[in-house]
Amino acid sequence: MTRPSKKRAAVLLSIATATAAAVASQLGAAPAPAAAATARAAASAPATALRWTACATSRYPTLQCASLKVPLDHAHPAGRQITLALTRVPHTAARSQGPLLVNPGGPGGSGRGLAPYIASALPKDVAAEYDVIGFDPRGVGKSEPALDCRTGHFNPVRPDSVPYTRQTEQANLDRARAFAEACQARHADVLPYIDTVSTARDMEAIRTALAAPKLSYFGYSYGTYLGAVYAKLHPGRVHRMVLDSVVDPGGVWYDDNLAQDRAFDARHKAFLAWVAEHDAEYRLGTDPAAVEQRWYAMRAALREEPAGGKVGPAELEDTYMPGGYYNGYWPNLAEAFSAYTVEGNAKPLVAAYERFGAVEPSAGNGYSVYTAVQCRDSAWPKDWNTWRGDMWRAHAQAPFMTWNNAWYNAPCAFWKTEPLRAPDVTNADLPPALLLQATQDAATPFGGALTMRDKLKGAALVVEEGGGNHGVSLSGNTCLDEKVSAYLRTGEAADATCPAQPEPKPTSAGRAAAPSAGGAALHGLLGFRS
Repeated sequence: MTRPSKKRAAVLLSIATATAAAVASQLGAAPAPAAAATARAAASAPATALRWTACATSRYPTLQCASLKVPLDHAHPAGRQITLALTRVPHTAARSQGPLLVNPGGPGGSGRGLAPYIASALPKDVAAEYDVIGFDPRGVGKSEPALDCRTGHFNPVRPDSVPYTRQTEQANLDRARAFAEACQARHADVLPYIDTVSTARDMEAIRTALAAPKLSYFGYSYGTYLGAVYAKLHPGRVHRMVLDSVVDPGGVWYDDNLAQDRAFDARHKAFLAWVAEHDAEYRLGTDPAAVEQRWYAMRAALREEPAGGKVGPAELEDTYMPGGYYNGYWPNLAEAFSAYTVEGNAKPLVAAYERFGAVEPSAGNGYSVYTAVQCRDSAWPKDWNTWRGDMWRAHAQAPFMTWNNAWYNAPCAFWKTEPLRAPDVTNADLPPALLLQATQDAATPFGGALTMRDKLKGAALVVEEGGGNHGVSLSGNTCLDEKVSAYLRTGEAADATCPAQPEPKPTSAGRAAAPSAGGAALHGLLGFRS
C-alpha cells in the first residue's frame, strides 16, 4: 500500500547521511497454528543490548542510532543473523513510560526518520516520557540485507496501465513477471522471511534488547496491521497502541487492494470537484463531470504523445495518485492539469510528475519490500483470468487507478515463495488501543477501521468526519492531536469525532498555496500507496 516516494527519500536524506556510519558498524510454507507460531517466537535467541551512538542533525540534536542483529528465521534463532537499523530520541522526563516504537507504513517504509518527527510533533511533556524509536524493518533501507529486485522497473514511459489491447496487457504482464523473477534471482535466500509476522517478531527482539517490560507503538497505514499482528503475538507486552489510517485486517491483501481502487476513484472525483469549484483559477469548467471528462481526455492525449517524453497514461496516474493521499498536493496538481489542457503547456505536468510520480533508483528498495511482504503474507490468485475479470469489473466503476494498482501488485501472480496464512488479529487481551481514521481516506477505506476496532477489545475510534487524507494525526488537526496526546499520557481512550481540516485554496497568483507544515512533513515521510 506504499509507493516508493521521492518525497520520503528527500525527507530522510539528512538522517540517512548522519546515521550511515553508526548503522553500518520463520515461518515455513505451510500455515502454522497460532500456538505454534507463538512458541517459535518465544524460542528466538535473546537479543543483545543496544549500543546507541549520537547521530544528531541540526533539526534533531538528540537523535541517536543503533543496530541490532536478529535471526533471519525466528524458528531457528541460532542460524543466520540479519541487521536492523534503528534511531532513537531518548526520554528526558524523570518518569519514563518506556519505548514508543513507530512505523510509517508500506510495507517497505523506512521508520528511522519517523521517530524524530513524532518526538518533535508530540507535546513536549508527552515526548519527554517516551524513548521514541524508529527502525527500518527487515529488508528496508539501512537494515541489512536490503532488497532491490529490479533496477529501472518504473522507468518511463511504461505501457498504458489500462489494457485496451492484448498487446498492452502482455507488455504489462511481462513487466510483472520480470520483476518477480528478478526478485527470486537476487533474493531467494531471504524472501521466505520477508513478511509481517517476521517483522513483528523483530519488534519483540527490539523490546528485549531495550530491556523494557513493555513497549508502546505508533503505526500509520500498513503499520496499523503490523502493530495488530505484534499485539496478537505479544498482547502482554503492549503498553499503548496508536493506529492511524487503519488497514482492514480481513482483506489482506488482494481484497484490500480492490477496496482501495473504489476509494481512490471517489477521492479523485473529490479532487476534480475541487478544481471545478475554483474555475476562476484553473479555467477547466464549473461542472465536476465535465472536468472529469477533460482529465480523461488529457490521459488519452498522453497515450498518443507522452508529455516531455516521460508522462504517458501510467505516469499520469502515478502523478495524480498522491492527491488521493493528501489534499495539500491538489493546488499543484490542478495547475499542471490546467496548464496542459487550457494552455497546451506540458512543462508543469512534467514537473508534477517529477515531484510526485517519478521513482528515484533508491526507491526500488521500498517497492521490493512492499512486493515481498504482500506476496508472502497471504495467497493471491495465480490464474490471471481471475485478476482480469476482477479488474475489469472494478474498472467499470472505478477507472482512475484500478489497473494501475493491479500492475503494481501483479508480481504476486508470479511469486515463487509460498504464501502464508494471514493471522486473525482478534485480541481480547490487549490494553485499550486508540484508532484514528478519516471517513474519506482512500488508501485505507473507513470500513477497515470499524473492522479493526471490533477485533481489538476495548479499542476506541476517533473519526475525522469528512476528512480524506491518509495519515491524519500529528499533521495539523488539533482535535485529533489532543486525543493522541491524552491517550499517550494516560492510556485512556474513548470514541470521538473531530472535524476535518479545511480544504486547500489556490493563491491569487495561481501558485499552489503552501500546505500545513505538519501535513507536508508527515506525508513526505509516509510516502504514497501507504
